Amino acid sequence: MFIEHTSNECPKAGWIEVITGSMFSGKTEELIRRLKRAQIAQQKVAIFKPELDKRYSEKEIVSHDASSIASIPIKKPEQIFDYAQEAEVIGIDEAQFFDDSIVEVCNQLANQGKRVIVAGLDMDYLGNPFGPMPALMAIAEYVTKVHAICIKCGNLAHYSHRITQSDSLIDIGEKDKYEPLCRACYLEAISQENKEQ
Repeated sequence: MFIEHTSNECPKAGWIEVITGSMFSGKTEELIRRLKRAQIAQQKVAIFKPELDKRYSEKEIVSHDASSIASIPIKKPEQIFDYAQEAEVIGIDEAQFFDDSIVEVCNQLANQGKRVIVAGLDMDYLGNPFGPMPALMAIAEYVTKVHAICIKCGNLAHYSHRITQSDSLIDIGEKDKYEPLCRACYLEAISQENKEQ
């Protein structure tokens, strides 16, 4: 159905911001920074994280530099609707761990006039697009790609190289399991691992 607007004002709509990159690139730090600014502006903020991510805290989002903000752990993206009715700004961390329904949830929230800020890994440890992140980037109005520093050569890193033997796609860990590498160092590391097998 076509609705004709008689004023020059656009109807109120929200938007989606995606913050993405490798591990140790500052995604969560940037998410927390944006959410705290919204709180300072006295906007109503609701923050969510996957229930399975308990690395630093069960109920807070915590960055590698120890910045933190209170959050609600959830199993399924649809649970956001239970807590976010009054919120103006929605923050979601580690979105790659959710199923594809996170995409429609974010769309619906933005369509309701909310600012939705999502952070997550763009690639898994094999260098493949991770879960719903490509779709989230496609529908987002704003995408910020952040980079770590390659621990081998000092160039910009955007690969999360797993240094343990696990073959599981989801293996939550920190520097004990992953290292940030640039493309050249990642390819060299994978080549070396293949030779050793």
